[in-house]
Amino acid sequence: MPEVYVSRHPLVQHKLTLLRRTVTEPKKFRELVRELSQLLLYEATLDLPLTSLEIETPLAPLAGSEIAVRIGLVPILRAGLGMVDPILELIPTARVWHLGLYRDHTTLEPVTYYNKLPPEANTDLCLVLDPMLATGGSGTAAVDILKKWGARRIKFLGLIAAPEGVRALSTAHPDVPIYLAAIDDHLNDVGYIVPGLGDAGDRQFGTG
Repeated sequence: MPEVYVSRHPLVQHKLTLLRRTVTEPKKFRELVRELSQLLLYEATLDLPLTSLEIETPLAPLAGSEIAVRIGLVPILRAGLGMVDPILELIPTARVWHLGLYRDHTTLEPVTYYNKLPPEANTDLCLVLDPMLATGGSGTAAVDILKKWGARRIKFLGLIAAPEGVRALSTAHPDVPIYLAAIDDHLNDVGYIVPGLGDAGDRQFGTG
């Protein structure tokens, strides 16, 4: 089974509680998604390799460090869009490729409608971004696409998951670590995470 990391950081748990509230309006919801994305990114990138970088400080030369891998961000449209900018603030050299996937509300299966990957894989680490890992269908399909494209290393970064979604992604891709703020109780009969927070895309963009 892959490594599944659920953050227990007090700031993550505090902000996640605010995010879940029905009364949290879209502007505040987007701000919380931004803050949580950066906090979870910190944990998801602890193992990034470094290379030496010689610099001059105001007082003396220094052997510093810089990230030694090329990173690609792969937000699953549309909810994953809210996680892109906060990560780019911390890793401005990351590239961004969009995947459009939606869940058929009858079959609960993912449907791909947009793919903006370049012709050849040119990154060392792909971060799949999606706030909700519900059935796991979209996350699994995104990783399927990236592996066929030639991605070498992939991590999934989300906010809330259902046990069913974690199980599905883990079974299909045991080599993909999963980073989350919470694993909730279950999926309801229409595929929503309970207690969850509703539809993350609608709540970010005020379309619910």
